[in-house]
Amino acid sequence: MDNPYGLLAELTYSCPLQCSYCSNPLQLDDYRDELSTEEWKRVFTEAAGLGVLQLHLSGGEPLQRRDIVDLVQHANQLGLYTNLITSGLGLSTLRAEQLRKAGLDHVQLSIQADDQALSDQIAVTTSFERKQVAAGLIKSLGWPLTLNVVLHRQNIDRIGGILDMAEAMEADRVELANTQYAGWAGPNQAELLPTRNQLEGAEAVVRAARERIGDRMEIIYVMPDYYSMYPKPCMDGWASRQFTVVPNGEALPCPAAHEVARGLGLPPATVREHSLQWIWNEAPLFQQYRGTDWMPDPCRSCDRKEIDFGGCRCQAFALTGDAARTDPVCHLSPDHGIVEAAVEAANDPLRPHNGPLIPRAKVSRAKRAATATQERPARTSLSLSPTRLKD
Repeated sequence: MDNPYGLLAELTYSCPLQCSYCSNPLQLDDYRDELSTEEWKRVFTEAAGLGVLQLHLSGGEPLQRRDIVDLVQHANQLGLYTNLITSGLGLSTLRAEQLRKAGLDHVQLSIQADDQALSDQIAVTTSFERKQVAAGLIKSLGWPLTLNVVLHRQNIDRIGGILDMAEAMEADRVELANTQYAGWAGPNQAELLPTRNQLEGAEAVVRAARERIGDRMEIIYVMPDYYSMYPKPCMDGWASRQFTVVPNGEALPCPAAHEVARGLGLPPATVREHSLQWIWNEAPLFQQYRGTDWMPDPCRSCDRKEIDFGGCRCQAFALTGDAARTDPVCHLSPDHGIVEAAVEAANDPLRPHNGPLIPRAKVSRAKRAATATQERPARTSLSLSPTRLKD
């Protein structure tokens, strides 16, 4: 068993956007009791001691935390490589300069579409123009810029325009990731899953863009699981390389494991009660699907079991109710018919689409107020002394 190299710190589930594909849990009210500044600092310190090298600061929207600059400075002093995963809303010039001075290494900016009306419709928030401003600010301060675009039925046909926009923004990297049906994307799957024709068109556009752009901008295109023969090696295996700490301090083997943890009925592994070292090495949730001994057939006897690790445990749970089942995406899975039915429905020309989506719920300011007293205000001085090294 290797030590983890990456920690995803979901600082808050508060977010100004309401994207219907958001991977945050449906029960957002259960995560209102956010870790304080000092608690997060302790988590980062323990993570560095455990061998973590990369710290991804996410949410929700991490800029909603008033202490974000203080947290970045602390992580920088620990020698962690810090990546801010943000919608760009709340990234003012002052806040950006403070984060740069504190030692933030990288920014990953979410983009919904290249068209203002569609982008704002997907985000359920007027945000398109503010994202343009944020991208310019990020580049002006010398940060590497990654654009993250979640692809789905309603924006995948605009992939050419999205890549043109990314090139105009001088992005260093673009992640074109088809939706994973966890969190809010689960109940919206029927309206988000693209058709085969859409995917074929998108792949052709990506190939042409790679040839044209070359190494000026890295383009990563992730195929949707439902159209693959085999599942992806989710997280390089359960509790193998990376882990997540959510706003209330619960630690998870992957960002989407909220429902699996609930379904197993295991005691939560929380940083308020245990050290990260104990959680990584001993917590029942982290042990549950680590390695290959837990696997049923056909995974147990499959020569790919150390390649894809049986696929995604969260997807298996969402589709079958049993996280130990072979990921139904795999064509060898006894539950593969579930995925085949979803794909058939998505490609049915007679089935109406582009229906209403369930937007991600907002966490109201009143609900967040309970945690405000736990947080120290972020330092406003620009005379910080960082020591140095997502998306």
